[in-house]
Amino acid sequence: MSLKSCNKTDVNTAELIITIDAEAFEKAVEATYNRQKKNISLPGFRKGKVTRKMAEKQFGESCFYEDALNRILPAELDAAIAESNLTLVDRPSVDVTSINKETGVEIKVVCVTKPVVEISDYIGIKSSKTAKPVTDEEIEEQVKIVRKRNARIVSVDDREARMGDEVTIDFKGFFGDEAFEGGEAEDHALVLGSGQFIPGFEEQIVGKNIGEEFDVTVTFPENYQMEDYAGKEAVFKCKLNAISYEELPEIDDELVQDATEFSNVTEYKADVKAKLEEAAQNQANIAFENTIMEALIEKVDCPIPNCMFEKRIDVLISHFEDSLKQNKMTVDKYLQYTGMDMEAFRDTFRERAESEVKLRLALEKIAELENIELTEEEINVGLVDVAAANKVDVETIKRFIPMDDYKSDLIVQKAIEFVKSAANTEDTVEEAAE
Repeated sequence: MSLKSCNKTDVNTAELIITIDAEAFEKAVEATYNRQKKNISLPGFRKGKVTRKMAEKQFGESCFYEDALNRILPAELDAAIAESNLTLVDRPSVDVTSINKETGVEIKVVCVTKPVVEISDYIGIKSSKTAKPVTDEEIEEQVKIVRKRNARIVSVDDREARMGDEVTIDFKGFFGDEAFEGGEAEDHALVLGSGQFIPGFEEQIVGKNIGEEFDVTVTFPENYQMEDYAGKEAVFKCKLNAISYEELPEIDDELVQDATEFSNVTEYKADVKAKLEEAAQNQANIAFENTIMEALIEKVDCPIPNCMFEKRIDVLISHFEDSLKQNKMTVDKYLQYTGMDMEAFRDTFRERAESEVKLRLALEKIAELENIELTEEEINVGLVDVAAANKVDVETIKRFIPMDDYKSDLIVQKAIEFVKSAANTEDTVEEAAE
């Protein structure tokens, strides 16, 4: 193999001209014939006894060319790409421009290459890392959850329905004098104020008493999921059958002991506050990292091959498909339910894919600029659990996973930590509170 030329033909595109001399190609053709001759037959000859010359005369001189080329091309192509110092982001396009016994083979290879990223000002990115203070109201909201778990339902028959009550109703919906499909139920439980029904429906039940029959008039929203109903006025013939409400117990030591692992209200609320503070800090950390990542994405403005975005969309769809499988759903069924075609479905992932590709390019460049490297310990630490789960040693695991990709992911993660540690996180308590 000989790399005849390597020329940049466009942004992120290079063209290689590769030649395979006549001698090397002849060896490949002869080897192909020797592998195939046991299956070659001609009238008057047994299988395996047809000479190469006879086969080429019968089937054409080039009958072994394609298989011969397919056998030697992958190694030749890899060598040419390595010699050219190109980093490809997609499979190259290969075109055989000439092939014969006398001169050998000449091949044109069009390569889509990794974009060249320039990035600066990634040290000292401003981002807040201060957690929002936990309020007494937030603590009480968590306490209310325990109270609701231990609430009792009280039936009432001596007053009208109020917001917050759970009522049981019969109803039947009409467009004019005609009842419509799906608009009828008996003994339907409804919490007034929950927003379960069409806007305006629940409010018209307020003030009604048990046994009372009444009409509820509403208009279906313009964006209602059933297009035939959208924007139409409907009348529901209703009857109120029952009223009840949820009675919450007071929070005291006895309730805490029964419902939690704590012995008194003070201990329980202290634990609630600690968990809320931890959650607030986690949210602050996420927001801090998101701000930094968004800043890095904005710094990438070089042309990026579209194939990189499409490949990332493929990965995101694969992850989405895995989550669907957990719910016994397929992508095809999902598309049927949502009314999307595959192109529209892929477009829902495009913005995220573009951001993730840009972020990856930025972090890889930062790792290069900062000479970020991995220690053997850092490489092995993530493989220990995998090795243990498969009951093999770490070195064995390394033979079964794509180590280059694995190391690249680790370096990118170290680059993230570098940028985070170099960020400008100076915040005052007053600013955080505001």
